Amino acid sequence: MTRERLYLYDTTLRDGQQTQGVQFSTAEKITIAQMLDALGVDYIEGGWPGANPTDSAFFEAAPQTRARLTAFGMTKRAGRSAANDDVLAAVMNAGTGAVCLVGKAHDFHVTTALGVSLDENRENIAASIAHLVAQGREALFDAEHFFDGYRANPAYALDVLRAALQAGARWIVLCDTNGGCLPEEIGRITAEVIAAGIPGDRLGIHTHNDTETAVAGTLAAIEAGARQVQGTLNGLGERCGNANLTTLIPTLLLKEPYASRFDTGVTLEALAGLTRASRRLDEILNRVPLRQAAYVGASAFAHKAGLHASAILKDPATYEHVDPAVIGNTRIVPMSNQAGQSNLRRRLAEAGLDVAPDDPVLGRILELVKLREGEGYSYDTAQASFELLARAEMGRAPDFFEVKRYRVTVERRKNKYDRMVSLSEAVVVLKVDGEKKLSVSESMDEAGSDRGPVNALAKALAKDLGPYSEVIADMRLVDFKVRITQGGTEAVTRVIIDSEDAQGRRWSTVGVSPNIVDASFEALLDAINWKLLRDAPGRARVIA
Repeated sequence: MTRERLYLYDTTLRDGQQTQGVQFSTAEKITIAQMLDALGVDYIEGGWPGANPTDSAFFEAAPQTRARLTAFGMTKRAGRSAANDDVLAAVMNAGTGAVCLVGKAHDFHVTTALGVSLDENRENIAASIAHLVAQGREALFDAEHFFDGYRANPAYALDVLRAALQAGARWIVLCDTNGGCLPEEIGRITAEVIAAGIPGDRLGIHTHNDTETAVAGTLAAIEAGARQVQGTLNGLGERCGNANLTTLIPTLLLKEPYASRFDTGVTLEALAGLTRASRRLDEILNRVPLRQAAYVGASAFAHKAGLHASAILKDPATYEHVDPAVIGNTRIVPMSNQAGQSNLRRRLAEAGLDVAPDDPVLGRILELVKLREGEGYSYDTAQASFELLARAEMGRAPDFFEVKRYRVTVERRKNKYDRMVSLSEAVVVLKVDGEKKLSVSESMDEAGSDRGPVNALAKALAKDLGPYSEVIADMRLVDFKVRITQGGTEAVTRVIIDSEDAQGRRWSTVGVSPNIVDASFEALLDAINWKLLRDAPGRARVIA
């Protein structure tokens, strides 16, 4: 069978920026573009030059990419020529080899939103596309509200597509702008568009996720014959987001019938970097990655039930639809009070701790986990803390340093501007290799704002660990979660910390105490010890 080419068109830098709470800087847009290029997408839509300073600055400083960098804009306005439309000129002046213009395909929007006649709208689209082609640009046309327009007036919606195609557009993109069209209808209408004379190899699909079916709608369009796929990393986008390329790409590469029928610009080697790219984007946005995200989520390959873990131990295919390593993710067998010995042995094996099935230490660890979860601990997500707990019970716990004492103060005072401000300060006394060390740190950031007592503690703890300081230099805290358990006068605080390093490793630790600072410090200690266990194992003294 001859394999067909699918072209991936990423709109993260434009549609993604329409996500509530998301605003990219120019430097961040450049970083994301390079990340997308390394992944292997065919087109990177950089934004709308002239619409805002950031997008204009991005095109002025745009990186060299293998992918085709694309500027986005709208068709010319009524009452002027394409050559004399200043908005269109700003898009052209970005100097990209490809330009995508959006135009109305729904008669209601033409007459109501634009306030022009149907013929005039069609002529504006044709003239704009012809102008791009005459300037030597690859022209793409986003048919906005196409599916709604096709329902209302199929003849006019098709006329708009034909106008753009006849004017020289390389791609005609069918847009489900409101996100309300379901997959079956998207597939049917896409097939009807092709039957009406718009070639499938000139047709793209652009869906939104308002019914949680954007990926399914995109796949339906592909099956009907569309050959360009538009979407965003992590499904960023206005309202409920756009079709998620982080889900679509591995589906197209790994799932039948797509894996056998189509080629994309993404190789299997590049696919192994997908999880890192997804989490890097969240890091740039200062967002917590969605644990349940398909393929790339931290829980995408987590097996909590004892029955599942037992089967996974025998053959991962029993409960995994793909090998997590193919997309750069990892398998997790959480430990909790629901766990059995299969979970436990699997989790220990992943930590490099092989234990015989009849070893009594397994029972002791399980009982300890259940006891501590009764006290408020949660090892379901805090895998690193579980490993350290198990090692201690097995007599294989590392001993890198000893905390002798610590103190945290929070002061509220007026500054020189007569404004009340907070200042947190931490003192930590450690013993490292027999030498006592005292570290002091404040929690002020570059802007002079107080980051709180936990931040001060973390900085003081990491400030002077002797030979271990360089090992943890690339470690950073990426999430901090606090929960009050039990309630009333018996309430205790559980803190879960997610940490990450330059190698892309991510691990979670837990601390529990009636005092939030104590709980945080316990989780911080576990986080550092787990990192040292991985990157400085030969330096530790083992506590038997």
